[in-house]
Amino acid sequence: MEQIYQYAWIIPFLPLPVPMLIGLGLLLFPTATKSIRRMWAFQSVLLLSIVMIFSMNLSIQQINSSSVYQYVWSWIINNDFSLEFGYLIDPLTSIMSILITTVGIMVLIYSDNYMSHDHGYLRFFAYMSFFSTSMLGLVTSSNLIQIYIFWELVGICSYLLIGFWFTRPVAAKACQKAFVTNRVGDFGLLLGILGFYWVTGSFEFRDLFQILNNLIYNNEVNFVFVTLCAVLLFAGAVAKSAQFPLHVWLPDAMEGPTPISALIHAATMVAAGIFLVARLMPLFIVIPHIMNFISLIGIITVFLGATLALAQKDIKRGLAYSTMSQLGYMMLALGMGSYRSALFHLITHAYSKALLFLGSGSVIHSMETLVGYCPKKSQNMVLMGGLTKHVPITKNSFLLGTLSLCGIPPLACFWSKDEILNDSWLYSPIFAIIAWSTAGLTAFYMSRIYLLTFEGHLNVHFQNYSGKRNTPFYSISLWGKEGSKKSNKNFRLVTLLKMKKKGGPSFFSNKVSKFDENVRNMIQPVLSIPNFANIKTSLYPYESDNTMLFPILILILFTLFVGFLGIPFNEDVDILSKWLTPSINLLHKNSNNSIDWYEFCKDAVFSVSIASFGIFIAFFLYQPVYSSFQNLDLINSFVKMGPKRIFSDKIKNAIYDWSYNRGYIDAFYGTFLTAGMRKLAEFTHFFDRRIIDGIPNGVGLMSFFVAEVIKSVGGGRISSYLFFYFSYVSIFLLIYYFLNL
Repeated sequence: MEQIYQYAWIIPFLPLPVPMLIGLGLLLFPTATKSIRRMWAFQSVLLLSIVMIFSMNLSIQQINSSSVYQYVWSWIINNDFSLEFGYLIDPLTSIMSILITTVGIMVLIYSDNYMSHDHGYLRFFAYMSFFSTSMLGLVTSSNLIQIYIFWELVGICSYLLIGFWFTRPVAAKACQKAFVTNRVGDFGLLLGILGFYWVTGSFEFRDLFQILNNLIYNNEVNFVFVTLCAVLLFAGAVAKSAQFPLHVWLPDAMEGPTPISALIHAATMVAAGIFLVARLMPLFIVIPHIMNFISLIGIITVFLGATLALAQKDIKRGLAYSTMSQLGYMMLALGMGSYRSALFHLITHAYSKALLFLGSGSVIHSMETLVGYCPKKSQNMVLMGGLTKHVPITKNSFLLGTLSLCGIPPLACFWSKDEILNDSWLYSPIFAIIAWSTAGLTAFYMSRIYLLTFEGHLNVHFQNYSGKRNTPFYSISLWGKEGSKKSNKNFRLVTLLKMKKKGGPSFFSNKVSKFDENVRNMIQPVLSIPNFANIKTSLYPYESDNTMLFPILILILFTLFVGFLGIPFNEDVDILSKWLTPSINLLHKNSNNSIDWYEFCKDAVFSVSIASFGIFIAFFLYQPVYSSFQNLDLINSFVKMGPKRIFSDKIKNAIYDWSYNRGYIDAFYGTFLTAGMRKLAEFTHFFDRRIIDGIPNGVGLMSFFVAEVIKSVGGGRISSYLFFYFSYVSIFLLIYYFLNL
């Protein structure tokens, strides 16, 4: 057992040769490196698989022995300062390493086909492998300085991957936004690390926890300063895990390729913030009020993320706000001290969300075959629908992921979310009410995403009106047989959603628009992009290749069965609690976790009822039962009848505007922060140019004019110079005489 721990240092470094060799090959032998590009994908998967097997072996040792292993070696030593590097293997490390490697392998296999058409295929796999290396290095770090180094590497990788298609201005702005937003949190993290080093004199976790605990117990530390340092540390996690108010980068990060979205949302970047708070839990738990602050930020993020997901049109942005809300649940659990529940939900959510994102990528991939590469069309749920018969495997997998996130048993997220919801009643009734109501909202918006994407017939189709195979497609008709007069006559609808003046759909459908032949002239064609010229086009979407479906099927198994990992079937300790015993003991918690099945079933009925209510509301508002009507007047009256009985127009518009405009938070930042900083920069630029530089420039300019005047006065005669000289001397002498009278 000791021997396997000694080789644990290879966990973060094993995937590293792939990006190094790809970069070297592209620099020295670009043609040969590109010709064998599939080999690099195989090597990426192989090396990460070895890390996964090694991590699982370590986890088995952790479960059997409940031990913690740390190995460090000195890097900098002098009389006043000592810095050590090393690795720490404990239950949190083993859980995170398994999560990163399993999801990473599925994403890499999926990406081989998804990115096969892209000219940046090799660059993509180099970034992905380096991303995995950075995250594995983060979770195995043994001190705060080492965490900060890998923390920044994770940020660099996310910047490169979000802006992978950097030639698109939207993607370039998105990666800059993510980078700048995370720099705010990272600066706070650095200040917090330095502050705690000033207090304790150590960066090592165990020394830091022990020294700080003794200082607080003996009342030998300034509580205000320690609390401020803890808040600064937490700011790093707030930015990385997209917690309010530094969440604004997450939806824009969807401009990157879909496999990147799956990796970021499931097992890497956003999970890093949860990992940091879990790692520093022994520090936070002894500081007054900081745990309440963490839970407050968590509950705000839970509700905000759910409300912002309600009216999103982009399928990936809807899932992004869902991730934000679920991360809020994890942060809420950590703030309540429910260490086990937070990590349990981190595990179950990771696999379910990876399944959803890869499923959405399969849908987007199918839509791109219709319209070419056009994100605004291929990711817009309003232009989808009726995909069930075309992509059945993707549809069923997305449905399972949706039900899991809604909290429907026996899927994975049901078990973990129920633990958090039940713990919230013991912590704060107000927080519990918000958390339970948000569970209903989660079921609503996830069901909405599923229904808009896969169900129904009244949706937008893409036809080739010119009759030429290679010409752009237009998004103006329905799924149906091309050229069928009956189909065009009965189902000439563009959308059931009421279109806003700005072009966006309303929150609830209340008008059916008839198809107009003139619409064809109003819709711009999709321009072809050279980088995506090899994408084949089709009149109908079709299922993705087996290389993309295989990871989805594996993630279905995780979604079905990983939740059973944390269920105590008897009065003994369950597997997850036994796994986390060292960490739980470090938090002075009782590792025994028996279950009262009566209480569990009673709470489960309540939570499933709330989720079912949210699903029913979504089904009532978005289920396309209207397709059974052949009379458009009946459709109109039915659509108008439902929502108006529930919501008034003002409430509908307010909810829609709040959600679609991202809660106006981005607009607030743009108006007060970005514009304010720009004005401040303009003022400082003016002050620097006109005042700071203006004084010496003015003196120099004045000297120039004085010299020019003197030059014109001089005539070259010595007698004139003597006359002026004696005149000036006489004047100065007279002035001096009168001043001294």
